[in-house]
Amino acid sequence: MPTLPPPVPLSQIDCPETTARALLQRYDFFLLDAYGVLVHTAGAMPGAAQFLRNVKEAGKDFMVVTNDASRLQSTAASFYRGYGLDVSPEQVLTSGQLLKPFFETVGLGGATCMVLGPEDSFRYVEEAGGVPIAPDATAAMDAVVLCDDAGYPFLKTMDAILSNLCKHLDRGVVPKLIVPNPDVIYPSGESGFGFTSGAAALLLETALAQRYPHLRPTFSRLGKPFGPMFREVQRKCSGKELIMIGDQLETDIVGARTQGIDAALVDTGITKWETTMVSPAHAPNYRLSGFV
Repeated sequence: MPTLPPPVPLSQIDCPETTARALLQRYDFFLLDAYGVLVHTAGAMPGAAQFLRNVKEAGKDFMVVTNDASRLQSTAASFYRGYGLDVSPEQVLTSGQLLKPFFETVGLGGATCMVLGPEDSFRYVEEAGGVPIAPDATAAMDAVVLCDDAGYPFLKTMDAILSNLCKHLDRGVVPKLIVPNPDVIYPSGESGFGFTSGAAALLLETALAQRYPHLRPTFSRLGKPFGPMFREVQRKCSGKELIMIGDQLETDIVGARTQGIDAALVDTGITKWETTMVSPAHAPNYRLSGFV
């Protein structure tokens, strides 16, 4: 693996500012993160609905590429349309959809999977070929699939999962650990933030590493910035001139740039230009203030 240049402040990177209109003239296909780019928890981001209309009128296309594993494609599209965004189920790629090829690759067909997340998360595991069960401190299982931070009482459920994993590991059984959404935080409302399933995975990994330092069980991460998400994007969008528009350097931008996809970082979400460090090889191609 080639050695990357050392990280420097993002503010020192030669990254030209651009506009949504300029990007629309150059690129064929737009990969759009959801939270912090198209929506926040209170509604659509300013100018997002008009941008999607402009893409359609220009005869081009887009895909919402989200680490959210709490909503099926159809549920997610309905959610976006409720915010005034014209998105069809076919224009959504979620990290939950990556469970099926992952299960096929590692042989988890028929596996009993303890699922953390709402109802749609259980559906993702079922569609992947697993047998989803609710979190429990004593049930036998083959895998933990940590899809979302919602749909269960957080601390009580995390305690139960930790206790169950320890029981299995003490018997020499190592369940498969999977987190489709590796995000640690997400923007909540105009200026708030919240923890997500990636943070829960880190919490469990830290606890298990303390008790089992010789094993150090870790989660398989499927969503951005990891390869499975962007390889699926490239499979679906073969031959298109792509650009990823995202608000998180570590997930949206690094993931795209690692796979050779151009990327624009917006100022409306997680990453702050003044304080973030980045290797120049993973820096965004553009800085975008938003869709307005």
